Amino acid sequence: MNDFSNLNQYQNNGYMNSATAENELALSSFVAKVMQQVYFRMFLGLVVTAVASWLMVQSEGAMMWFVSNSWAFWGLLIAEIGLVIYLSARINKMSPTTAAALFFVYAALNGVVLSPIFIVYTGASIAKTFFITAGVFGVMSVYGWVTKKDLSKMGSILMMCLLGLIVVSVVNIFLHSTQLDWIISFAGVAIFIGLTAWDTQAIKQMAAQSDYSNVSKVATMGALSLYLDFINLFLYLLRIFGSRD
Repeated sequence: MNDFSNLNQYQNNGYMNSATAENELALSSFVAKVMQQVYFRMFLGLVVTAVASWLMVQSEGAMMWFVSNSWAFWGLLIAEIGLVIYLSARINKMSPTTAAALFFVYAALNGVVLSPIFIVYTGASIAKTFFITAGVFGVMSVYGWVTKKDLSKMGSILMMCLLGLIVVSVVNIFLHSTQLDWIISFAGVAIFIGLTAWDTQAIKQMAAQSDYSNVSKVATMGALSLYLDFINLFLYLLRIFGSRD
């Protein structure tokens, strides 16, 4: 009787282990598909930004008007911030199509806002910085994906550092300190390198807790987070590696 009982126990444990393994494999596959959508939408967002910037650069009249009217720059910048806040706060009440459309609208507006960098920096240095950014971003995003270490505490610290960086950047607008500007640039690079890993892990965890009904929204918010990390990392690196005309 004991032999049969032990045999049944071994069989049940085998079935349970097999079921657990299958569930883990299915979850891993699901998360991977969600993350593929995240990266794809982020990539499309970068393409939209690049196209919008290119169109602005091709129109000399539009570019000169935009550069000459600071209120247009600040107006679009405020609109961008408002759009990110609105999308983050209301995405659960939006349709997936509306959420994705707003993300791409934001990417297009950002392309217009960033277009003056083509006047300030050489095309070669912009291209070089873009590839450096892509490499650094890729490495840190992979780290955030594969690491078993909980990065949540690091993320909280980085967010506080980011708030401090914003305050110092605003102060330096009035100080015009070149030395402080270099410190801000290197600090910005370090912060967004860390945030790339943290956001990747957070998106992965969010994907694991989601279901098929809200995959599109998770992909959109994840794409927005990583897009912002990439763009900010690029801009801070450009301040270091960019060559001016």
